[in-house]
Amino acid sequence: MDDSAPTPGPSRFRRALYVAAGLAVVALPFAVREGARRMDFFRARKVEIEGTRYIAPDEIVSRMKVDTAASIWDDADVWEQRIGTHPQVRKVRIGRRLPGTLVVRITEVPPVALVPSGAGLAAYDADGRPLPIDPTAVDLDLPVVSARDVAALRLLGAVRDTAPQLYARINEVRRLPRGEIALQVDSLNVLGARDLSATRLSDILLVERDLARRGRHAVEFDLRYRDQVIARLP
Repeated sequence: MDDSAPTPGPSRFRRALYVAAGLAVVALPFAVREGARRMDFFRARKVEIEGTRYIAPDEIVSRMKVDTAASIWDDADVWEQRIGTHPQVRKVRIGRRLPGTLVVRITEVPPVALVPSGAGLAAYDADGRPLPIDPTAVDLDLPVVSARDVAALRLLGAVRDTAPQLYARINEVRRLPRGEIALQVDSLNVLGARDLSATRLSDILLVERDLARRGRHAVEFDLRYRDQVIARLP
């Protein structure tokens, strides 16, 4: 043994004991956890936000209203409920990082399209609800829907979830006079029935690949006829 090796001082040793005790608190009875809540060592000193892209972290911290005397062992349900009232929050879970950090994990409600409004373009989710996102402050590379069309927004949400590469190619969605739907997919025009689904829209990918193998490409796909994809070539 090297007698010259430094030995942990009392403060480091005490800190190690606190951390070890903290790791065991979760499994201990309620009364013991209540005791840990009153220890300054476990006071909530820091809040970390994970999973946000469109929501400013300050908005989350402001909604939590963490008291300066709060402990990381306080009931997180209260903070989660406060955060959950934010219109862009789909799900929230709060964890702990010893000794004094609250870790807030957010699942956002994603915007799926931009819709013209009196004040310019507004971001909407797949349920047809406007989201408090400023398109001039955040880079939103989203399709533009000509009007607030809930069915079209739900279609875009479904395509985003099931075929994200196809979704990324959609530039514009609009309704035709008879209720049918028209999409601009890259330079392609795509026509669909009024109840066009994400699965049906994805049929164009198979036809595109088949045409590409033959050195051809389409300028328009027509999906309005049952079980058919009509490709119009240049």
